[in-house]
Amino acid sequence: MPRKPKKPCKFLGCPNLTSGNYCNVHAKIACDNYNRFERSPDVNKRYGRDWKSIRARYVALHPLCEMCLKEGRLTPVEEVHHKKPVSQGGTNDFENLMSLCKSCHTKIHCNELHDR
Repeated sequence: MPRKPKKPCKFLGCPNLTSGNYCNVHAKIACDNYNRFERSPDVNKRYGRDWKSIRARYVALHPLCEMCLKEGRLTPVEEVHHKKPVSQGGTNDFENLMSLCKSCHTKIHCNELHDR
């Protein structure tokens, strides 16, 4: 299967080409900036060190997007979604988690915003 052509890194002034949003040089910087300036500070209280190992175990068991699988598509997992958010009393139990691609994860959150 052919791959998509690489596109320029989104980091301002970077000439490198990448298949993601940022090149290897700027990916960590962009992530750190997101966590520092755009992400809510209370997220780190809810998603601590334990979350990384729980997420890794869940992804190992569910390596494909669960919503795409229902539609017959094989898409690798990019996000682990809480069916009931931690902020609303949800837990990190596997029954409360879903492996999703970014597209499906965005669709779920957009639908939640419209349902409010």
